[in-house]
Amino acid sequence: MLAISRIMLSRNVLSGTAMGRRQQVQCFHRLAPQLSPDSNDGSGDNSDKNPPNNDQNKSNNTPPVQTLNKSPIVQTLWRTRDEAKKRVMNELTMSEGEQSELSLAAAEVLSEANSKREEPGYQPPDSKKGKHPRESEVGITYLFSQDQFLLETYRNPWGEMRFGKILEDLDALAGNIAFNHVEGNPLIVTAGVDRIRVRRRPDIGADQHLSGKVTWVGASSMEIRMKISATEDGSDEWLEAYFTFVTLDPDTKRAIKINPLLPETDEERVHFELGAVKAQAKKNARKSKLQLGRPLSEQSLKIDARAAQLLQEAGTLLRMPSLADPNTILISQTEQSNAMVAQPQARNLHDRIFGGFLMRRAFELAFATTYLFGGDKPRFLEVDDITFDKPVDVGDLLVFKSRVLYTLPKGGNLGVY
Repeated sequence: MLAISRIMLSRNVLSGTAMGRRQQVQCFHRLAPQLSPDSNDGSGDNSDKNPPNNDQNKSNNTPPVQTLNKSPIVQTLWRTRDEAKKRVMNELTMSEGEQSELSLAAAEVLSEANSKREEPGYQPPDSKKGKHPRESEVGITYLFSQDQFLLETYRNPWGEMRFGKILEDLDALAGNIAFNHVEGNPLIVTAGVDRIRVRRRPDIGADQHLSGKVTWVGASSMEIRMKISATEDGSDEWLEAYFTFVTLDPDTKRAIKINPLLPETDEERVHFELGAVKAQAKKNARKSKLQLGRPLSEQSLKIDARAAQLLQEAGTLLRMPSLADPNTILISQTEQSNAMVAQPQARNLHDRIFGGFLMRRAFELAFATTYLFGGDKPRFLEVDDITFDKPVDVGDLLVFKSRVLYTLPKGGNLGVY
């Protein structure tokens, strides 16, 4: 059986309140003792007695407090981005002996920019200067074959990959990629996810390589393509994801222009053209939304006719269930939901709730909904069109809802994307 689940997230507020070379970061669980409350160096005790704040983090090289309770991969990516930001803002100065492996990775990204900043007559770059896709490229390796702690973090009950954790990593990696493309330190926000497709089930016992780069840029938004492969060269790709980010002014929260993208290879030009086509399709879709007084388009008329047909078929089940097909069920009867208060441990580097966390919670609810509906462990194929309409703050009351929208009882292809 093939089933499509729909997730809806509502929010109620309870209280007011690199340049020119690829980065490669390998993550070991040795980071965990540094962040663990039981660490022998006393850092855990200090964090309990005197909780770190943003000002403290800016004045030293301690990891951002937001990395606590995150997966080792997200910790690594956020620490790298945080140190890169501090270097951009001239807020971090460390001697060569004090630099960690992560700070060295961040330094490599910005070494060229920092050296130019010290030259006489230096002028800060503006958003009119184009950048190449390779300048934003970031990669990270899951060393599952060497790190049992990391392996257990990503293992699901059936000994396979836990894709909800992968969603968090994709959002964190996309943020690092977006930061590499922009100039200065603007507010970078996840606008949505166009698609996440899984081509096959990976071997969780083997090392995996996650990488990505900017593939298309508009006036204030950018598309980022990421992939996971069993080989470092990316030839054995089993997951593909497209994220859209927008850049905002930190003070006014208004969109700002970003550097244009300068594709270099044929593959990069293809991805750029596809990104432009998808961006135009989104604009057209927004314009063609149903509005009172506006005639329906041809596509909307087809959808309306199909909806009327489905409602007619559901009539018997609603009014005379004893005469209905015993293998049918109303969509409303498949709905599942859960609620939670957004906790501070789930916030991102901007002190708002991490988008990857929201996607993981939504995905795992959809997985459970499909499990209950089908009566057997479902197999995840793809995520399509995630949109973040509003930011979520700490203390907000979140209600996740999921329901099955469409099924093919005998299986089959849902169509071409």
